[in-house]
Amino acid sequence: MIKIQNVCKYYGSGEKQVKALDDVSLEIVSGEFIVIQGPSGSGKTTLLMALGGMLKPTRGKLAIDGKEIYELSVGERAQVRSEKIGFVFQMFHLLPYLSILDNVLLASGSTKNKKAAADLLTKLDLADRIYHKPAALSAGEKQRAALARAKINNPSIILADEPTGNLDPENADVVISVLEEFKKQGGTVVVVTHGDQANQYATKMVRLEKGRIVS
Repeated sequence: MIKIQNVCKYYGSGEKQVKALDDVSLEIVSGEFIVIQGPSGSGKTTLLMALGGMLKPTRGKLAIDGKEIYELSVGERAQVRSEKIGFVFQMFHLLPYLSILDNVLLASGSTKNKKAAADLLTKLDLADRIYHKPAALSAGEKQRAALARAKINNPSIILADEPTGNLDPENADVVISVLEEFKKQGGTVVVVTHGDQANQYATKMVRLEKGRIVS
């Protein structure tokens, strides 16, 4: 499903050049649960952003379902993200002035999906919170809402950047279990994390150091 070939992402030049990603190659098969780990500054988030079509590499190729995403136009790449990829972030990125339901609907691009959004939130034990704004929710509830937003378009891939970083162990386990259920239903999961909650579900572990895959 995903093929990364000799991907590099450099910032600056000369002695001040920073190699965020340095000749990274990786294949991810449909239905895998990939856990990417490494110290801060190792390139984990940069790799995830590149995978999601949001950060063009300095060089190298990145294909999803055989389609080189950085050879597409901006609009075509946005369509790939909308149709195939759901994102979950450590800081949730919920719009504070919208209800949780409207945050999920915003990702769907249509108010016609209101029932689907409400059903997703109900399955994530947020039925009594759908009309609340993010400020009224706990960190765990916000992350579950973010999971609903990631799943609303029925993506084939979920990319999660430190999805348990701001959560207590109990809520972290809930989030990881939702991702595991998505994987069991045929989805592909790529998680960047410092923690070890996801390790037991991983079909492949990847370790990054200084922009390179070391194991």
